[in-house]
Amino acid sequence: MARTVPLSSSAPKRDAGTEKLVVAHYIVGLTGGGGAGDFTLDTWKQDIQLASKKGIDGFALNVGPDDYTDAQVGYAYQAAEEVGGFKLFLSLDMAAICGSKDCNSPDTAEYIRELTDRFIGEPAQLIVDGKPLVSTFAGESCTFGEADVFTGWNKQFTQHPDIAGKIHFIPSFFIDIQQFHNFKDVMDGDFNFNGAWRTDFTTVSANSIIGSDSGTDNLTAAQQQTVVDYLDSFMIDRWHTEQLALVEDSAHTYMTSIAPWFFTHFGADTYNKNFIYDCDNQLYARRWETIISNRDSVDIVQLLTWNDFGESHYLGPIHGNLPPGADAWTDGFDHTGFLEITSYFATWFKTGEQPTVAQDQLLMWARPHPKDAVANDTLSPPTNYELAQDQLWAVVLACGPGTVTLATSDMTSADYPVQAGVNYVNLTLTPGGYMHGTLKRDNAVVIDVKPEDYTFNPTPDKYNFNVFVAHGSSA
Repeated sequence: MARTVPLSSSAPKRDAGTEKLVVAHYIVGLTGGGGAGDFTLDTWKQDIQLASKKGIDGFALNVGPDDYTDAQVGYAYQAAEEVGGFKLFLSLDMAAICGSKDCNSPDTAEYIRELTDRFIGEPAQLIVDGKPLVSTFAGESCTFGEADVFTGWNKQFTQHPDIAGKIHFIPSFFIDIQQFHNFKDVMDGDFNFNGAWRTDFTTVSANSIIGSDSGTDNLTAAQQQTVVDYLDSFMIDRWHTEQLALVEDSAHTYMTSIAPWFFTHFGADTYNKNFIYDCDNQLYARRWETIISNRDSVDIVQLLTWNDFGESHYLGPIHGNLPPGADAWTDGFDHTGFLEITSYFATWFKTGEQPTVAQDQLLMWARPHPKDAVANDTLSPPTNYELAQDQLWAVVLACGPGTVTLATSDMTSADYPVQAGVNYVNLTLTPGGYMHGTLKRDNAVVIDVKPEDYTFNPTPDKYNFNVFVAHGSSA
């Protein structure tokens, strides 16, 4: 990991009073293509209205080289304008774009300049620091025909006469962050895409981090807390902001990420991705609290994602043209329960004041089979699957003191006292069992959630490390 470097006293500092924003990453590539899931203007309106209702201010439109990009992005901007109060910006997916175009050609730079210029003047465009915001996913290998990456992005994009002075550019470059200082006149800010997950927490590193030779099985309370602290640390974000501060003449806008989950299971015949990042220990809510505790260093939170079904980190409803094969782990695995608690944390982040819980909420989630189950699958279990814990995880937003009861079978249950605000509880899953949660207050049942379509199946047909999510609220 990169070392920290003292901040330059001459570098302009971020304005700590900058308005806080919450946006969600949106894969435009799943909205068109001639399939049954092609989006219409009304589809976009439905998603925008739902996101806005849950405290999200806008979408980062992940765009690639698809021939329907212009049409669908056009629908998105029109929908946002007609709904009102919701903003959009382009996130140039350079991994996808450079999959079909030469990343070292000035023609590719011309393509993204023209794409950018087409939409930055739209009424629903998100403006940051007085200019339209533009971001990327990747792009750290693009020279666009220049001598190096730094010069390429400078001469062929941000300082090119077609774009110069028109945008506020916050890329997500997967690069040694100690190279940030080379991006003078390029980076107005930094987007830490991988902030949502500790990608360095692996089966190889886990034992040394936890201090155990048994992975995440049978952890002591102290070891479990070590995992929580490691996954929720703001340390890497801090390194990013320190290095961003060394970029001269930059606004130093910092955008980081929060995600509910990560699992992907594609074979070599498709996307060749089969791994997890550990998101146990109620990471979604705990990451929110970590960012809120450090909100003076963060301008924008980007939620990963609204609709990346192929990697299981979606918050929005399951629709569109899913990546081929992703239905194997998304069918029946709605994640909108995570969305239900988002407005609480988004409000807290944006205002700096913890909201009073106005309505009790109980959110539970669990994987569909034991991590060590053997499936009749042509693919092996995902890399790092050993990190998973066979637990029913729950977050309770409580209006006042009460008792939560979790049960995973008729013989396995536990009671937990909860207080007003955010509460974290979990219980070991039972093979062949279920998930059931209740919230009681003053001897009355306030919430009772027991989804009939969930079973912790010890004999799965295929490996599925996605999560089943259940949510309930008080009347």
